[in-house]
This record gives sequence, structure tokens and C-alpha cells, in this order.
Amino acid sequence: MINKIRTFFKSVYAELKYVSWPSKDDIKEGTTVVILMSAIVAIFLALVDSGFGYLIRTLLLKS
Repeated sequence: MINKIRTFFKSVYAELKYVSWPSKDDIKEGTTVVILMSAIVAIFLALVDSGFGYLIRTLLLKS
């Protein structure tokens, strides 16, 4: 059992040598894109929610 675990971790270590890790600039760029897109989606959803809220209030008050 211990040999299987040891073999597993040796294999994991060997595979990690083949991984292409991103540079700091890539991480900064990706983080910026994620934050900007999250803000844009949040603003869009807030506007849609406000629009539907207004529509529902208008329809309920006219009834």
C-alpha cells in the first residue's frame, strides 16, 4: 500500500515537470479580464433586474 502511494506521488511529481506555468504578466492580465467582465455582467444584471422590477410594479399597480 505504501509503495503504491509513493509511486503515485512520484508520478505526480514527474508530470508536474511538464506543466507550462503562466508568467506573472499572464496572471495579471487574466485577473484584470475576470474582474472587468464580472463588473460588466454585474452592471448588466442590475439593469435588467431594475427593468423587470419596474415592469412588474407597473403591471401590478394598473391591475
